[in-house]
Amino acid sequence: MKFYLKTKDHSVSKENFELHLDDNLDMLVTQPQPENLNPYYDSAAYISHTDASESFVDKIYQGVKKINLKNKLKIVQKHSSGKKLLDVGAGTGDFLVVAKENGWSVHGVEPNSKANAKASEKGLELKTTLEDFANQKFDVITLWHVLEHMPNLTDQVTRLSNLLSEDGIIIIAVPNFKSFDALHYKNFWAAFDVPRHLWHFSKTAISKLFQKENMQLLKTYPLVFDAFYVSLLSEKYKTGKQNFIAAFCIGLRSNLKAWRTKEYSSLIYVLKKAK
Repeated sequence: MKFYLKTKDHSVSKENFELHLDDNLDMLVTQPQPENLNPYYDSAAYISHTDASESFVDKIYQGVKKINLKNKLKIVQKHSSGKKLLDVGAGTGDFLVVAKENGWSVHGVEPNSKANAKASEKGLELKTTLEDFANQKFDVITLWHVLEHMPNLTDQVTRLSNLLSEDGIIIIAVPNFKSFDALHYKNFWAAFDVPRHLWHFSKTAISKLFQKENMQLLKTYPLVFDAFYVSLLSEKYKTGKQNFIAAFCIGLRSNLKAWRTKEYSSLIYVLKKAK
C-alpha cells in the first residue's frame, strides 16, 4: 500500500492519521487503526449514536435522516419480497422502527451501549454482535454507513454472506472517496472521519470485496443529501466556520458532476449471491 494523504480526527480526539491506498482493491485504509476504538465514539459530537437535535446542523441531520429512512425502505422493498431483515450497526434503531411499521420482522446489531439503550426505548431489542445470529438466515441485511466502521473487513464480509437466505440481498451505504466533494476538501473531507472509518471505498472496492463471496452488484443508488451535509461539516473543519453558502455550492457541484460520472458523495449498493 502507498501513502495517499494525512488527515486528522476533527470531531473528537484531534489526533493525526494517514490514509494508504490499496491498489488491488482500489480503496483507502486508515493507519494506524487503534485497538480500542470506543473512546473515539464516546462523544456528543458523534450524532448517529444519539437523537440529538440541539444545533442547527443537528436539526439538518435529523431532518435528512427522516427523508432517507423512507427512501431506504423503498429500496429494500423494491429488491426483496422477503420479510426478515437484519440491520447491522442499527444505531438508535430508527430504520428498524420504520421497517417494523411496514410489516417486516426486524432484528438489529448495535455494539454501542448508549445507542442500544435509545433503541430499547423505542421497543427494539438489539444484539451486540453478528455472532448472536450465527444460526439464522435473513432475506435482507442492511448496513447504513456501517461497513467502513467494521474491523477485520474480509472476515465481516464472509459473516454477512453466511447470514443470507438463498435469495437474500445485502444493501450497503458508504461514503465514496472518489466523489467531487472528497477530492475538493481532501484532508478536511468530513466523511473520512478517522479513525472511526477504518476503510474508504470506491465502487470497484465494494464489487471486489463481495465477489470473493460469490456475490454480484445488482444496482447502485445515490445519497444526494450526503454531499450537502458532508460539505457543511467539511467547511467547518477547513475554515472553523459554518459556511452554509460555500457548503451548498460544493454539495451542488458534487451532485451535478456525479450525474455524469456516477461518483456521488455516498452510494447505496445492492448485492446478491450469484447463481
